[in-house]
Amino acid sequence: MPGYIIVGMQWGDEGKGKTVDFLTKKADIVARYQGGNNAGHTVVVNDQETVLHLIPCGILHPDAQCIIGNGTVIDPAVLIQELDDLAKADCEVKGRLHISEAAHIIMPYHKVLDGAQEEARGENKIGTTNRGIGPCYADKADRFGIRFGDMIEPEAFKQKVKGVLDFKNTILTKAFGKEALDYDAIIEDYSRYADRLREYTADTTLMLHKAQQAGQNIVYEGAQGAMLDIDHGTFPYVTSSTTMSGGVFSGAGIAPNSIDGVIGIMKAYCTRVGEGPFVTELHCETGEALRAAGHEFGATTGRPRRCGWLDMVQIRRAVNICGITSFVLTKGDVLGIFDTIKICTAYEINGEVTDEFPTRLAHIESAKPIYEEFPGWASDISDCSSWEELPENTQKYIETIERLSGVPVSIVSVGPGREQTIARNNPFGD
Repeated sequence: MPGYIIVGMQWGDEGKGKTVDFLTKKADIVARYQGGNNAGHTVVVNDQETVLHLIPCGILHPDAQCIIGNGTVIDPAVLIQELDDLAKADCEVKGRLHISEAAHIIMPYHKVLDGAQEEARGENKIGTTNRGIGPCYADKADRFGIRFGDMIEPEAFKQKVKGVLDFKNTILTKAFGKEALDYDAIIEDYSRYADRLREYTADTTLMLHKAQQAGQNIVYEGAQGAMLDIDHGTFPYVTSSTTMSGGVFSGAGIAPNSIDGVIGIMKAYCTRVGEGPFVTELHCETGEALRAAGHEFGATTGRPRRCGWLDMVQIRRAVNICGITSFVLTKGDVLGIFDTIKICTAYEINGEVTDEFPTRLAHIESAKPIYEEFPGWASDISDCSSWEELPENTQKYIETIERLSGVPVSIVSVGPGREQTIARNNPFGD
């Protein structure tokens, strides 16, 4: 029963969508286990770009079953829009998409609270996407949450909304000076959503257990990246869910002994969206060149991403907390514009050199990168189809990453297209 977790190694945007799409050729089920529509996964097939925020990227393979697990928070309106977009692209979803009854749903007050709280932070803003993700997870922990199974039961849904809305409206009006939300309008909208989505609801944990017993291949698709983890990321500049590999066990309802490996997706350089420390960030023409060459703009927000050299201090921490067994290296083709390339191998913090990633925010913010410089390949590698075709300096760069991390690079992406992928070792076999 091969099962592999896909997890981002940095601050998200590493290319997880393309990797999931590639692995789904050999997978029976793809299961999304955390996050919400604050994440966007982009897949390019036959020059056609598809951006998915909630539905697993495996949906583009007609034989794959796709699951949205209980650890994901769902905006029903966004999900319906994705279904409509897939229908326009002639991608058949019915019978292949299954949504956990236990997944929490994003309500209108979550979005308003998200924006109001971010505004109230002022200079200390986090850089939230204002999509209600954090407040929805907060309600889940506070036992105010409303789940997908509640939404499709009309009377139960009405009672739950009635029990929460007065409290939320008091906060919105008294604490933030916002307008109260209308109960009848919410019920009308969400009743429509329920009618459209009811057929997709399932006990997805039971589905996964049966698939494991049947020996099916399963890919567990994570969102964001390890350094945005609510516990182990650069808190408070993080997301509201568990983005490291351990999140799959609660977010999909599976056991640790059902996993065969954890595949870390890593850019050949580093990017970050929003606020928060970023040790190798480049505030210069080189950073601008990386952004332009890599088309570094958020799939969800359109915001320009901050860019910098690869940080192996940070990568090693991600390897340790996620238990990475192999890497997928993406966007190596972008580095083809440079004659020389740098990798951060250590930090200087308060005059002391360390190769360990600190947990204290003040230490991360004050850290200075210590670089090793490598010769670039100054050429286009997007047409390379095998390891042997890659330039020698590209191979050496990848081998350096393996040496510094202690983890093999099993797959190399040399462009956005599905076919622009070099598989040195496919976990599901050749």
